[in-house]
Formats: sequence, structure tokens, C-alpha cells
Amino acid sequence: MAIVNLQNVTYKYPLTESLALNNINLQVNEGEFVAIVGPNGAGKSTLCYTLAGFVPHFFKGELTGMVEVAGVESQKSKLHEWVLNVGLAFQNPFNQISGAKYTVYEELAFGLENIGIPRDEIKIRVEDAMSLTGIRDLADRSPYSLSGGQQQRVALTSILVMQPKVLVLDEPTSQMDPIGTREVFGVIRQMAHRGLTVILVEHKVEWIANFADRVVALKDGSILLEGTPSEVLTSDLLAENGFGISRYTSVARKAKAQGLWKKERLPVTLDEAVEGFALTPGPSPEGRGE
Repeated sequence: MAIVNLQNVTYKYPLTESLALNNINLQVNEGEFVAIVGPNGAGKSTLCYTLAGFVPHFFKGELTGMVEVAGVESQKSKLHEWVLNVGLAFQNPFNQISGAKYTVYEELAFGLENIGIPRDEIKIRVEDAMSLTGIRDLADRSPYSLSGGQQQRVALTSILVMQPKVLVLDEPTSQMDPIGTREVFGVIRQMAHRGLTVILVEHKVEWIANFADRVVALKDGSILLEGTPSEVLTSDLLAENGFGISRYTSVARKAKAQGLWKKERLPVTLDEAVEGFALTPGPSPEGRGE
């Protein structure tokens, strides 16, 4: 059953002529993990803001079509009501730290305090969320003393405690090294395993291939392509339209042109590349030099 339903969604920012989103039709089922990919300026962040209700309630502009989450339309809802259904994580976790609290534990409880959740329930929610995301050891630390990966894990946990129905992530690892990326994707995996609906904007296609159920490719505010990670991330359309593709896809495509790639589908990840190239026979003993 679709928990997110976008029908003919078109949006233009104030004082602009070009469309940021152009006739978007997208349905996301409850518990599904959908990744959004696209070159710069494709409309990925605008789509995130639209799902999170910031379009049109904060950014204003002209929005047509229907944006619906859990049976409620964003245009008919107040922003403070909408954000309880959809949690948004930004690229820079520093932007999501309130600055009003001294410890990670207090930071996680801050949003719940603001909406009047009883103290006993706050403690349960915060403890459960910290256990799920593996940050119990950070509870008494200052949020400003943490690494980027740790801060993003705290930011994700602060959304998790609010118990939204949908989690929207706008390039949450764009400013992180491989260790931070691994930490954050570990948290996202746990959230997905719990049944949370996840919509992720991300450039790191190898990670997407390992996590997403479906991939949607945006170009100039419109959906260019959608399907399974393997179908979309290895499509010739991506390379032709300026999308970032996996190095393994690129190498295998060149190998296929020379008859050196035997599998029907191109790889996205290292493991897929190793498996595929292992099927390629080496030179015969007669062909080897002495």
C-alpha cells in the first residue's frame, strides 16, 4: 500500500521562471526503501523539501498537483502537523543540532519536550532510539564534540525518536569520509529493517545498490527512469545524461564492448564485478609467452 503518493506535482520557486519539479508522479509503499539519483540541478533537494512539507509551507512558490503522505495532503495540513509524519535529514548534520542543549541525550529529548510528550515516554523513546542507532556511548557527550559521522547519527536518532512514518534523507553522507559513511548507512539499515519508509537522495551508487528496493532517476525536475537498482544504475541513459555511475559499471561496459564481460547485466558493486569477471576465461596455456 502506498504511503507516499505524488500525482502530477509541479513546482516553481518564487521569482523564477523555470520549473524545479515538472509533473512528478511517484508512489512509495510502506516500508519501501527508495533512492533518488540525479545530476546537480535535477530537483532532488526540492523533491525532499516537497515531501517534508517545506514546499509550499516555507519556501512558498507555485505548487500544483497532489502531495499525500499517509492519506493526508500537504496543502491541507499545517507544517507543524506534517513534520510529525515526515522526518527530514539534511546534508550537514550541524544544521540540525538545536544548540539549546549540552548533551546528546538532552538533544534527542528536545523535540519530544516541545510537543508535550510525557517524561516517562521520552525516556523510553530516547533509550530505544539510541540503542537502535548505536549511540548510547555518546549520550553524555556534547553534540559539538562529535565527528561528522557521529553528528549525523545523532541527527538521524533525533528524527527517529519523533516516530515519523517516512524518513527523507537529502545526501546525508555527502560531507563524510568512508568511516562516517559506513556509520550513517548502518543507522539507515537499522531504520529500514524496523519497517520505516525511507526515501534517500544519494550520489554514492554502490551504497544505493546494496540498500535500495527501487531507484528513481531525476533530470531537469522530471523522472527520467525508475526501476530496480540494477536496472537503473547500469542504464545507458544515466551516462548519456550526466549522472554519476559506478566505476565498476564503467569498466564492465568497456569490457563488454571487447567481449570480455559475459554476464547479461552490468555490475554496480565490487562484489558484482568480481563475480562477473571471474566468469571471463583467461588466456590458454598455448597463448602464454615462455
